[in-house]
Amino acid sequence: MAKTLKVGVIGVGGIANTHFPGWQESPHTEIAALSDLAEPALQRAAEKTGAKKLYANPEELIADPDIDIVDICTPNMYHTPLTVGALDAGKHVICEKPLAPTPSDIQQMIAARDRSGKLLMTAQHFRFQGSAKALKAEIDGGTLGPIYHARSWMLRRSGAPLRPGFIMKKHSGGGPCIDIGVHILDLTLWMMGHPQPVTVTGITGDRLSKQKGMFSAWGGTIPPEFDVEEFAAAFVRFETGATLILECSWLLHHDMGGRGEDMQMWLYGEKAGSHWPDNQLVSANLKTQQLIDSKLLKAAGGEPHALECIAFAEAVAKKQSSPVPAEESLKVCQILNGLYESAATGREVVITP
Repeated sequence: MAKTLKVGVIGVGGIANTHFPGWQESPHTEIAALSDLAEPALQRAAEKTGAKKLYANPEELIADPDIDIVDICTPNMYHTPLTVGALDAGKHVICEKPLAPTPSDIQQMIAARDRSGKLLMTAQHFRFQGSAKALKAEIDGGTLGPIYHARSWMLRRSGAPLRPGFIMKKHSGGGPCIDIGVHILDLTLWMMGHPQPVTVTGITGDRLSKQKGMFSAWGGTIPPEFDVEEFAAAFVRFETGATLILECSWLLHHDMGGRGEDMQMWLYGEKAGSHWPDNQLVSANLKTQQLIDSKLLKAAGGEPHALECIAFAEAVAKKQSSPVPAEESLKVCQILNGLYESAATGREVVITP
């Protein structure tokens, strides 16, 4: 009988609650331990998951010899030491996005992964959405041909999460660029086949967050400790010659069309273009000189946060490769880090592989 993998979750007050169902649904895992600095959050999570071991200190969870998988759901600036520590302790690690705030942090994680021989995965849950998987399969089948340009954005109107872990740079490493921009950027690079970025020109802004009385529908008036950007945009060049325009914001005066946020991606290939999440395909018949519009209709279901955990458990149990390798997250981070550097210096930034 196969061994049940024991999971320890660090940081249980927020996004971890979307991970719990996946660990509970997987036939390979059980939630055995939890860690959080906040005792009330720890107790609520214990009641929800049935975990028996509770730790105020995450290092004690990492040192627990019974734990096979560590799930890191803390604010961004704590990802690297916890991930490196868990890998060096012989644990497999799934870590919430962004994998780390800087490329050098991710390189430390990769080195620790290689030392340990364990799996490391970034929790990029949008890759596990049915619509994303359907479009990815179509692209991998050659429907678009070589992709030479992309437009991607993830925008919110009055949607800044006002908890310290998001709005204070010492905890988060940045604002919407690194919080939600990472989602659409990862998804776009995944669709494009992860070309190597070579240059980034970026801007960041805090024009709205600094206005007196500015508020977020997610928590009230913007507090004075809000010291991250609320808007970011970039133009990226890749070694393939392809280009990308990226936009992200928490507070933009933008029509959301009745949605909580506007997350879209256009990919333009030599044979066709595509739009996500509508999964629209746009092409032309050159023989008849007809324009063709079509739409993918079939997409798998399932809650993507749960599915990413199930996929990681499967990979660990069956000794497969990581569903979201750190090398792919490194390219995402190189672009975001380059965006911040370009915004600070006012110059285009060259990215070194």
